[in-house]
Amino acid sequence: MRTPRFSLLALAAGIALAGCNAGAPSPAESGTARPVRMYGQIPFHACTLDGGNAATRVEAQCATFEVPEDPAAPDGRHIALNIAWLPADATDGGAEDPVFFLAGGPGQAATETAAHINGALREVRRQRDILLVDQRGTGGSNPLDCVDAEGEALALDPLTVPDDAEVDAFVRRCLAGLSGRADPRFYTTANAIRDLDAVRIALGAAQLNLVGGSYGTRVAQQYAAAYPQQVRSLVLDGVAPNDLVVGGEFAHTFENALGLQAAQCAQDTRCRSRFPTDLQAQLRQVLATLRDAPAPVTYRDPTTGTEREGSITSDTVTGLAFLFSYAPQTASLLPLMLDEAGQGRYGPLMALSQLMNRNVGGQMTRGMQWSVICAEDAGRYREDGRAQNTVLGPDVARMFFSACRTWPTGSPPANHTVALQSEVPTLLLSGELDPVTPPAYAERVASGLPNGRHLVLAGQGHGTLALGCMPKLLAQFIESTDARALDAGCLDAMRAVPPFTSFNGWEP
Repeated sequence: MRTPRFSLLALAAGIALAGCNAGAPSPAESGTARPVRMYGQIPFHACTLDGGNAATRVEAQCATFEVPEDPAAPDGRHIALNIAWLPADATDGGAEDPVFFLAGGPGQAATETAAHINGALREVRRQRDILLVDQRGTGGSNPLDCVDAEGEALALDPLTVPDDAEVDAFVRRCLAGLSGRADPRFYTTANAIRDLDAVRIALGAAQLNLVGGSYGTRVAQQYAAAYPQQVRSLVLDGVAPNDLVVGGEFAHTFENALGLQAAQCAQDTRCRSRFPTDLQAQLRQVLATLRDAPAPVTYRDPTTGTEREGSITSDTVTGLAFLFSYAPQTASLLPLMLDEAGQGRYGPLMALSQLMNRNVGGQMTRGMQWSVICAEDAGRYREDGRAQNTVLGPDVARMFFSACRTWPTGSPPANHTVALQSEVPTLLLSGELDPVTPPAYAERVASGLPNGRHLVLAGQGHGTLALGCMPKLLAQFIESTDARALDAGCLDAMRAVPPFTSFNGWEP
């Protein structure tokens, strides 16, 4: 049995429409006499959001806020939403309209992006409070993670191809781990925006400024449609239109991103000379070779430096190429890695694959992702025959929705796919090379936002909030709420990252 496509597809589904992950929050500092700091009706305590090292730790105020799991049964089971507050730097307190950051996925926890968001919104934070609310089912908000009775993570065997029965059995085991504490039918976007408004009311905020990343842009759009009077401004980064079937177009958007990367190399004299074979053609050649026969490989473990033996498959390469395409810094390595692989030297590629898998592992809460996509996306997916000729192929979408045969499914509002039509001031952001939410998506959404403006960052990938002068522009927009008046000329300095022509980097 050949090494499976499942490992790649599980990884692709795990990334989904995520933004940058900065690590998990640590528990609030212990002690029985922690001072309370009130924000509206919610008591907060000092805490540290721990990104794994000193550089990514963020001092914050943390709290929990209870909401009914089933909004139609307010006397039924309640769940505690995990909230982090990054207070404004202003000595007299923040402006009355705070900023809520809405994380990607679906399945990413907002508090786990604290270090990244604290940097991206550092100029905004001079005047405004930043609130990170873990969406129900993620992070510290009753997470729908797949664990057994002892709390150990469940996983399918990555070295075998699961059939439908095995996938269904795995999903049932995940459900069993949630028994008594969660009903997955209620962990949808519609209920998440109800939670956000309940938090807004408890904070005493008349309006919110919403900053959404990737899937978080869906949450922001649907909140703005449901509560138009409560939205002061929107920032949508890596825009997902409401009618997008999340996961259904990855094969095409990734293929288009590869084409843009190939064109970038062809336009660069040094890259074209060093790598005369077109990037997509080179990738297909390597994949064809490995489909015929996975290759044994000796490589150094990227964490320990220990020499290890393994086997590299076409799925290893496809998964790495997909993950690399999210950011130009990693995408710039792809031509060199494929050139090495084309000559039978797979060690560097295998080491990088191991490193990327470790870095992205655990970013998504799998059960919450299923609750959203099974209710809101799976029923709208129609297989596209054109995907058969793409690098990812149709299997990525099939596996993305495979859990929906078994996972309990909620009912989204009838209008959940309707495009947002709003006068709300909106700044839409895209990376030119984004492999999952390309600029064309933002253009579709912008057509219904007369007070919106779309900025495309040249040579960039998925997630732009922290790049270049964008933190300054975000602050200017949120204070003025006038996207068209922004002087975005500073973005002209953004340049594509040149492809590596050797392991020493790109040529000067």
